[in-house]
Amino acid sequence: MTRTAPAASTTAKSHTYGYARVSTTDQDLTIQRDALTAAGCTMIREEKATGTTREGRAELATLLDFMRPGDELVVTRIDRLARSIGDLQDIVRALRAKGVHLRATEQPVDTSTAAGKAFLDMLGVFAEFETNLRKERQLEGIAKAKAEGVYKGRKATIDVAQVRALEAEGLGATAIAERMGIGRASVYRVLGGKAEAAA
Repeated sequence: MTRTAPAASTTAKSHTYGYARVSTTDQDLTIQRDALTAAGCTMIREEKATGTTREGRAELATLLDFMRPGDELVVTRIDRLARSIGDLQDIVRALRAKGVHLRATEQPVDTSTAAGKAFLDMLGVFAEFETNLRKERQLEGIAKAKAEGVYKGRKATIDVAQVRALEAEGLGATAIAERMGIGRASVYRVLGGKAEAAA
């Protein structure tokens, strides 16, 4: 949704654009809109969208497409722009490639300053930390599950041809399941219920 449009100009003039987002349709954008207007935004794009990536966020995509070098993108808070460190890093990378600055009205974020540039550099560190932490927790969870005897790993791939061949040899569902190390329900699904009578 577009609030106001910048006046046409024959000279290269930088603009301040605002982006407002809420994650559910019953949330109101008024507070963000007012803050962005007060921050000097000449155009405000708004949307109600969820998710952790830019997919499905058409208004943000529009902004990223038409902003030019020297322009500034303003949000009230970083979590209105991105939903994860990785997402934020991707957006900031796209802004930097276009020569666009990022500023947050409620947080000390302004990439036109030295501190803001340092913030950009730290994003990569935090993104890597987040990824490593997620992997570490996953490995810890697997190790704990294995220790408790509840980790099954990836479900076995069912060889449909082998199930049908064993049925043709006269084996029932239980025998086929035991032979292949799969559940009887899986055998029934492959045979469309025919094995139940033979079990």
